Amino acid sequence: MKKILEIDNDIMAELAGEHDATLKELERRLDCDIGIRGNTVSFEGGEVEVERGRAVVEELVELIMAGHVVDGETVASVGAMVEDASGKPSEIFGDVVWEHRGRKIVPKTLNQKKYVDAMRRHSITFAIGPAGTGKTYLTLALAVSELMTKKVNRIILTRPAVEAGEKIGFLPGTMLEKVDPYLRPLFDALYDMVEPDQLTALMERGGIEVAPLAFMRGRTLNDSFIILDEAQNTSPEQMKMFLTRLGFGSRMVVTGDVTQVDLPDARFSGLVSVVDILGDVSDIAFINFESKDVVRHKLVQKIVAAYKTFSGRKP
Repeated sequence: MKKILEIDNDIMAELAGEHDATLKELERRLDCDIGIRGNTVSFEGGEVEVERGRAVVEELVELIMAGHVVDGETVASVGAMVEDASGKPSEIFGDVVWEHRGRKIVPKTLNQKKYVDAMRRHSITFAIGPAGTGKTYLTLALAVSELMTKKVNRIILTRPAVEAGEKIGFLPGTMLEKVDPYLRPLFDALYDMVEPDQLTALMERGGIEVAPLAFMRGRTLNDSFIILDEAQNTSPEQMKMFLTRLGFGSRMVVTGDVTQVDLPDARFSGLVSVVDILGDVSDIAFINFESKDVVRHKLVQKIVAAYKTFSGRKP
């Protein structure tokens, strides 16, 4: 079977990508032969494969027309969505959570879109899943968006300080210097979304606040976007303490991976137990990510899946 798709010349140039990188990813990704000539794309192979290839290219064209930059990662995401029939890619990618320097931060899987929608609609949202699924990145993007549009007055970032095996008080330096090793991944993401000078100014005047989880005790947090990252390393008592800090006009997001618990006994993780405790409470959402939602290098997706399979075989 053979089909031909005509595309506007300007769109074709965008579709090809720098040094034809996007087209090469298309050729690698699709299970049919793809040919480019002028402003036409031809697909040849089995009927199912040709139709799937045409659908992927048409979705990419829609994204380009909507102003999105299409690259190899986009091709992979769109291809997976078309293959799984898990949603219309142009609608999912069309939800721009935040834009900085012309770069649009958008959901890239159906679960990521559900996650963004859940954060907007609920006072508390839990995101549980493996590394690379966009849990923290999308949360920060939405938090920055709400701060900049004055829907909240500040962003509060916190994370349990477990990995170093030290108490926060024994680390040298100021409070910011103490928590920097634990919150560095959050700062790295923020630098993708806010100019460095603006980020510094926001932190100096309290628009963005960072604090170890222990320092949340006794506070009531109003008009804030509060993020607890790496929540699998909280105890049930810490989780309860954190959740009860919620004030008026605030939104909380809790992210973590229950397969990466660094506590002495993983059974006593606050993130593991909270699903059973709060699963039926209204205005709280739980989003579970899977290996197919990993949007890093494709090998990361395979590694996550392999570890999940290995864990399932353990007695």
